[in-house]
Amino acid sequence: MTTPEQLAAATASRPDSIGDAARRWWTGVKAGDLGNLPIVVGLLAITIIFTSLNSAFLSPVNFVNLIVQVSPLAVIAMGVTFVLIIAEVDLSVGYLSGVAMVVLGRLLGEQGWPAWAAIIAVLLIGAFAGLVQGYLVAKVGLPSLIVTLAGLVGFNGLVLILIGNRGTVVIQDDLIIDITNSYLPPVVGYVLVLVATLGWGAVMMQRRRRRLAADLDADPINLVAFRVIGVTVLGAAAVYFASRSRGMPFVAVLLVVLMAGLTVLLFRTRIGRHLFAVGGNPEAARRAGINLVWTRVTAFMISGSMAALGGIVFASRLRSVDTGAGGGQIELNAIAAAVIGGTSLFGGRGTVSAALLGSFVIMGVDNGMGLLGLSSGFKFVVTAIVLLAAVLVDSVARRGQQRSGLA
Repeated sequence: MTTPEQLAAATASRPDSIGDAARRWWTGVKAGDLGNLPIVVGLLAITIIFTSLNSAFLSPVNFVNLIVQVSPLAVIAMGVTFVLIIAEVDLSVGYLSGVAMVVLGRLLGEQGWPAWAAIIAVLLIGAFAGLVQGYLVAKVGLPSLIVTLAGLVGFNGLVLILIGNRGTVVIQDDLIIDITNSYLPPVVGYVLVLVATLGWGAVMMQRRRRRLAADLDADPINLVAFRVIGVTVLGAAAVYFASRSRGMPFVAVLLVVLMAGLTVLLFRTRIGRHLFAVGGNPEAARRAGINLVWTRVTAFMISGSMAALGGIVFASRLRSVDTGAGGGQIELNAIAAAVIGGTSLFGGRGTVSAALLGSFVIMGVDNGMGLLGLSSGFKFVVTAIVLLAAVLVDSVARRGQQRSGLA
């Protein structure tokens, strides 16, 4: 077992090589700080297993299909992460996305609203739903499980009411359809990868300079360069692989932009720091002067807004809305994706990027078993096993952090 003294000794000096940083990382892993290691191992395992069973799994066509399939779930899972960080849960996101889909379809088709106005209206509806639910949880003191379960049932009924006897609402607006059905030329894809990775590198360099100026540990410059080059190569390879089919979907750019923006919100703003504080120790956060009610309400508003945005992406992918909008396993898969990605059910820990990776695990399993011709029953069982494994890893890691003094 790694003791606090050993951990402090391993992190007391600034690493001057990749080897030093690797040893410091391994010391943290042994202390229970696993980071994205479980999700990366899971993605590799899923890729190897399903590719060995069906070579079509790792084909350009299926790669593009998987990005499109994962996009609505990933958007919703990113929002759910904010609620899980404060040690709450939101079961209403599935049918809230369904309400967003129906409202979007009716505003575009029956009311003749421009797409941009309809999108804003739908996002405001999602934020308002989160505001109401967050208020009931944070101010009134009702359990989030009960409040959002009521939201799940209520939003399901609202979907049926809004659909009425229409049966199906067809989405015909080109702007909405193009979200998941338009593809980038390879040159544009390569340029976006380069711009994104250079921007990410600049952020890491700025963080490194600030830590050094404060006499804190900082990653060595060669490790920063290695990360930037590695991500650039992976991004360029993804663009090349997708170009062998239809090209990189535009929705992939949307996912990266959302991930970057929400990551900044979570780690670079006061509200983000407050979310982690409330999730880690509410009483300590209250004594520090943090407004617990507003912080919790904000988390639910973000979750509601992202659920609505996920509904827009769903509508784009399906090109129509019916009485089943928002149904199935959407809310459970979104929570599972966040947890599989490393967000703790105990609160106080989570990242948006991990939720994105967790969504690829969930949809990768679904996609792979679909290619093998397995039934939905098998998909549910395997997904349940993956979720239980993720919760087990989270629980074991948390106990390891407590023993090592990190939690």
